[in-house]
Amino acid sequence: MVIGDFMIDRYFQGDVHRISPEAPVPIFLKQDEYFVLGGASNVVSNLASAGQNVVAVSVIGRDATGDTLIAMLEDLGCNTSGVIRDIGRKTITKTRILAKNHQQLLRIDEESTERISTEDEKEIIRFVQREMARADLLILSDYAKGVLTPSVCQEAIKTAKEYDVPVFIDIKDAEIEKYAGATLLKPNRKELETAAGAPLKTKADLRGAAHSLCDICGADYVLTTLGSEGMLLIGNGIEKQINSSRREVYDVSGAGDTVISYLAACYANRMDITTSAMIANCAAGIKVTKMGTAPVSIHEVSREWCGEQSSKDLYGRTSKVLSLSELTGSLKHRPTETVVFTNGCFDILHLGHIGYLRQAASFGDILVVGVNSDASVKRLKKESRPINNEHDRTELLAALEFVDYVVLFDEDTPMELIRQIRPDVLVKGGDYTKEEVVGADLVAGDGGRVEIVPYLENHSTTDIIRKIERGDHGGDAGS
Repeated sequence: MVIGDFMIDRYFQGDVHRISPEAPVPIFLKQDEYFVLGGASNVVSNLASAGQNVVAVSVIGRDATGDTLIAMLEDLGCNTSGVIRDIGRKTITKTRILAKNHQQLLRIDEESTERISTEDEKEIIRFVQREMARADLLILSDYAKGVLTPSVCQEAIKTAKEYDVPVFIDIKDAEIEKYAGATLLKPNRKELETAAGAPLKTKADLRGAAHSLCDICGADYVLTTLGSEGMLLIGNGIEKQINSSRREVYDVSGAGDTVISYLAACYANRMDITTSAMIANCAAGIKVTKMGTAPVSIHEVSREWCGEQSSKDLYGRTSKVLSLSELTGSLKHRPTETVVFTNGCFDILHLGHIGYLRQAASFGDILVVGVNSDASVKRLKKESRPINNEHDRTELLAALEFVDYVVLFDEDTPMELIRQIRPDVLVKGGDYTKEEVVGADLVAGDGGRVEIVPYLENHSTTDIIRKIERGDHGGDAGS
């Protein structure tokens, strides 16, 4: 669950060739316009890219920009039921005018920064109390724009404690008492100096101020981000300096959001706090090579942290087997590639499956295989099926080099998967016509196509099971 100041970044991209005759100012020729999630919504974006399910809680305006913000969050698979639309507030928008080589000429801010109303406070608190039982971790992302009032912070922390949910806070406010009771506080150097009320010139100063902040707020940990000097983790007997990786820094904006996101994602996935902080530092190193508040994907971090050849992802899972939200998040970072989708039970993987899947992969760049869950197979087949459980079936498919992603589904048909994935090519095997294939109309409506691949004769799971039941091993008696 992420509570905080949600905002959106708008970019006008273009060029400057001359000075205005009306005044000594450049004439900007706008060529492109796009939106990026910013503030606490950038935390949500990074969490989604880290393969996490997120519920967003905030107050934004009932305006066109707010509509865009909600649509972008929902496009990530985020639950936006905790986002309040207040007609008396503006959705925070930062418009940047960018010339060639991403040179920023001007920034225009539209925002409401006063504290949210008492009624909005109460509505947020009611939502948090109602939904906290479902959360694994709570993030408070404070940009000092009015959402995280002392009341909201303290009631959210209190509720999280009742459910034994850790609370990580990206702090901004000098009124640090409102953060009391958090599990972890994440200031940068300037924010730690504000909390300490004095400049912090040495490493000893930083350590002392971090310990003091821990004590004042009753936090377990303080993680201070120090830019090119890395990060300092203090708390529960830990005092660790984490050095930043040496990279060409392109843009540091949003790096703090990346840190809190990956720190929280790793900790929620049962990693210890030191490992979580080191991976967050790795993710931040990737972020600063990107322009603007661009999210960092789990695959980028997995390759960096686990190594290019690792078959496991950041959380120790086979990196090809993803949840639906993880999959859609991954595909968003590969927008120019052709996505091919097919599905099946794949109960006993055999030569017919291999040939079918290899041909399916030839129709595009990315092959996604939807696999019926155990419960789904039992409904479609019979109680004695599947022979192999869903974990074994998905892992075997993931081991095939021409399969890019594997995703389970519990429904009788893959229609919801197809609706969410929006493949360019839909592949089905057997004696179907294209019009009979589930999801064919949706794919065709998006401009995609359906391909029918014939099954290899005399190769089926049912045939294999019957041979085993007959004791027919297909070879000599001693084989």
